[in-house]
Amino acid sequence: MINRAYLTLLIGGTIPLPAPQPVVDALLSAQVTIASDQRSGFQLVFGMSRNSPLARVLLPTGYFDPKTRVILILTVNGVPNVLMDGFIIRQEMAPSNDLGKATLTVTGEDVSVMMSLQEVKMAYPVLSENLIVTTILAKYLFYGIVPLALPPIFPNVTDPLEQIPAQSETDLDYINKLAKRVGYVFFISPGPLPGANLAYFGPEVRIGIPQPALNINMDQYSNVESLSFSIDGSSREQLAVAIQEPNTGLTIPIPIPDITPLSPPMALRQAPALRYKFLNGTAKLTPLQALSKALGVVSKSADAVTASGQLDVLRYGRVLQARQLVGVRGAGLAFDGLYYVKSVTHNINVRTGEFKQSFQLARNGTVSLTPAVVA
Repeated sequence: MINRAYLTLLIGGTIPLPAPQPVVDALLSAQVTIASDQRSGFQLVFGMSRNSPLARVLLPTGYFDPKTRVILILTVNGVPNVLMDGFIIRQEMAPSNDLGKATLTVTGEDVSVMMSLQEVKMAYPVLSENLIVTTILAKYLFYGIVPLALPPIFPNVTDPLEQIPAQSETDLDYINKLAKRVGYVFFISPGPLPGANLAYFGPEVRIGIPQPALNINMDQYSNVESLSFSIDGSSREQLAVAIQEPNTGLTIPIPIPDITPLSPPMALRQAPALRYKFLNGTAKLTPLQALSKALGVVSKSADAVTASGQLDVLRYGRVLQARQLVGVRGAGLAFDGLYYVKSVTHNINVRTGEFKQSFQLARNGTVSLTPAVVA
């Protein structure tokens, strides 16, 4: 069984350095949240007194000011995991009349926050969505961002004489707009080395090698402290796109299947769809454009079965990663099997040495399609 883990804190300018000993000694807790459909964030809590180095030197000199870069590395059994690479955007100081109760809390987001600070006016003639994203991300290479921008599944390059793609918002907003247009997701994942980040623009992939199983109700083999499941029928929707025939002006509904090659079903009994809904903003799109936009929505609408729980990293033996698959065992025939990890929140209590993770899982129904999961 794994019985050791420790946290490394790097903090500073564009290239952060190991935190000085007074900062390490003052760190009380760290929390990092990573989700599949939003930016990642972190929060650090430091204990301090009126005469501590943090109060006398570091705070007055701007050591924790917004736009300061922070890298958090959690090493479990000798394997380093870069949990967060981001920038401080807020700090809160809470003095106290009680000795040793004053705290300094700094909150931040991943490096994509640097892409949301300035509006840009730019045109991108004769460029597909993935080339536009690569062009934009080139401006952020000094943050260690390496782009992985995949071409649209249904390419539809417009005639530059009729329409030129143009940006009039922040880089992050525009990339997210492009991702929504072609049914893709965009996120920045830290690692595998400190200071390096992978910027992914592509479909939400729900295939691959699963992580070791989450075990519940299995006596000494249990590695999850709590785990609960729910089926929400109202979240399951049958989606359709409405396209307009250019000659007659008639609106034609096209049902969209919620299973794609990159998001195969993980359950035998799919939850029934209680709603029939048209995808907005597709009436004047071509069929390829409408299908592209629908791709990113249909897989999420199929996630009627969700699970939430908490585990101890030391007992689990590794860090559970978001945006990947994981198996579940011991929950019974209906809920065992593979799930997609929608989000993970790392809760690290530095003083007590507790390393807990709260997580959210999702899939399309009940009764697993796989006879066994990775132990």
